[in-house]
Amino acid sequence: METALTRLVGVRHPIVQTGMGWVAGPRLVSATANAGALGILASATMGPDRLREAIREVKSRTSAPFGVNLRADATDAGDRVRIMIEEGVRVASFALAPSAELIAELKEAGVVVIPSIGARRHAEKVAAWGADAVIVQGGEGGGHTGEVATTVLLPQVVDAVDIPVVAAGGFFDGRGLVAALAYGAAGVAMGTRFLLTSDSTVPDAVKAAYLAAAVKDVTVTRAVDGLPHRMLRTELVETLENSGRTRTLFQAIRRAAGFRRLSGLTWRRMIRDGLAMKHGKDLTWSQVLLAANTPMLLKASMVDGRTDLGVMASGQVAGVIDDLPSCAELVLRVMKEADEVLWALVRSDA
Repeated sequence: METALTRLVGVRHPIVQTGMGWVAGPRLVSATANAGALGILASATMGPDRLREAIREVKSRTSAPFGVNLRADATDAGDRVRIMIEEGVRVASFALAPSAELIAELKEAGVVVIPSIGARRHAEKVAAWGADAVIVQGGEGGGHTGEVATTVLLPQVVDAVDIPVVAAGGFFDGRGLVAALAYGAAGVAMGTRFLLTSDSTVPDAVKAAYLAAAVKDVTVTRAVDGLPHRMLRTELVETLENSGRTRTLFQAIRRAAGFRRLSGLTWRRMIRDGLAMKHGKDLTWSQVLLAANTPMLLKASMVDGRTDLGVMASGQVAGVIDDLPSCAELVLRVMKEADEVLWALVRSDA
């Protein structure tokens, strides 16, 4: 199936696997790429040296195009961009809007720039700065999310910009792909659906928790870092939502200490990052500390398998997923379902 997305990035199918921290590593990304979709490597939880190693590992596993997800606000974003350019990465994906200068540097090197956005005005801004496409995530999507449903946000963005739009938030099968195409999108991006594959390195106990979740078990909470965050309702979420400020602050400090040991950051650097997050936002210091070490909370579940202590970011689609196919099986299934839906529509019109 050829769309503006497949032509832009050189993949066979208009499907994107999103750059999920601690989840979208070399194995998942290369399996997605080999299946004909666009895999995105998550780099926020890697140092620059590890990022270069991970890129090379993906390249050793596949000759297909893939991308790398970056934090535009990272102090070393420029260094990471140079690593991507040096290693010949095809696509740069961003969780936050990159600057016009960063976009220009990437495009000059022939890298396709695809920021993720959650509002029409953000899409208009990055399009004006030269972004090649945008991923539009509606409120059904996992992790930090907005309040506008994909079915409302997607057509707004499609009408507002003249670059390819990829739909995210609520997609898991071929019917969703056809629906997104009908809205004017050039493809779909899926996170939770790719997390729940046999190629994902997420521990089995964590995958089991996702598979057991009903739609009502996927909640949006501000208790973790003060921002709306869609995740599975876990013991940690219950504790944070029901604890007093003193107990929450104690837990935040304990987890921040663990992240400091893991990351090598100094307390001074963590406090500075926390102050930057707090600026302009009505956050408690507990939320600031938790926001600063969210990677540690994700690692606890996605790497260590601690469903009781970790954050389990999740789209609402977790409540309707009940199997663990390989990436190849998943992509083939989605495309087969999409073809069947399209042919059924054509036959009904005839």
